[in-house]
Amino acid sequence: MVKKIIGWLVLVPLCAVLILFALANRHFVLINFNPFVSVEPQVAPGYGVPLFVVLYVVLLIGVLLGGIATWFAQARHRSGERHWRREAHALQSELAALRKAPATGATAPLAEVDDLLELR
Repeated sequence: MVKKIIGWLVLVPLCAVLILFALANRHFVLINFNPFVSVEPQVAPGYGVPLFVVLYVVLLIGVLLGGIATWFAQARHRSGERHWRREAHALQSELAALRKAPATGATAPLAEVDDLLELR
């Protein structure tokens, strides 16, 4: 709950700052993808878009690239997590099968295991 409150305390002011930034930078800038063309607005072919749109698009691309890089960096951890989850599931299944097995005089060791693990 505290994390949500702190998140909101950070997110709301950040959104307010971004909205104020967008309102303050509504003038059009020339976007040109050819670095060899003259920089004079009357001569250079290009597209005029609001400055805040350019910055928001760059911010969005940065967030996406950062997320993709993090996803690839954590691949090893996700793989290990899947391995240990499968092993834990197999061990749980094996333990359940041993508990359901008919008593053949081997109930004492199982009781000791349960007491050690405090599962019952």
